[in-house]
Amino acid sequence: MTYLSQVQDRLNRRLFKVKREKGKIDVLYASAGWGVAAPLGEITEQHFDAIFGLNARGTLFTVQKALPLFNDGGSIIMTGSVASVKGFPGFGVYSASKAALRSFARTWLNELKGRNIRVNVLGPGPIATPMQDEVITKEAKEMFESLIPRGKMGQPEEIAGAALFLASDDSSFVNGVELNVDGGMSAI
Repeated sequence: MTYLSQVQDRLNRRLFKVKREKGKIDVLYASAGWGVAAPLGEITEQHFDAIFGLNARGTLFTVQKALPLFNDGGSIIMTGSVASVKGFPGFGVYSASKAALRSFARTWLNELKGRNIRVNVLGPGPIATPMQDEVITKEAKEMFESLIPRGKMGQPEEIAGAALFLASDDSSFVNGVELNVDGGMSAI
């Protein structure tokens, strides 16, 4: 069983449990992300398929499978990335997979407007997490911090606060946007 099929199997079990125990949902936060550097000229079909498979395909089918459980007036939030607008060398495939989510949001908000379901993308910049400590070097962390106007990584709580806003009625007039929560990294 491939990693993606394992993820889809877990999703199916969770959606069945939600349907059985709660019946309907109001908010879906579809958060999938994975990327490995491969500069143009070194990208393989397997590299492309793996990254798009999780980041774009996985997100699309997560939303599609959850849609029948959605209450009208709900909120769909997808995790994008500041990489989709910055063009980091070696991360073209990852960046494109995250840019696809912005396109999904534009299309889906139009398709779901009759149900008043909002669709937005939350685009984190570099966030200090235990996983990040495992996958980037000290030098890479310093490079990212140099690109952030405040000079330091974001915190998971800062992303959570933005996600809660997009999930809440406080954002009832926010639809189809990519909200970059990146300390200003995408602005300069």
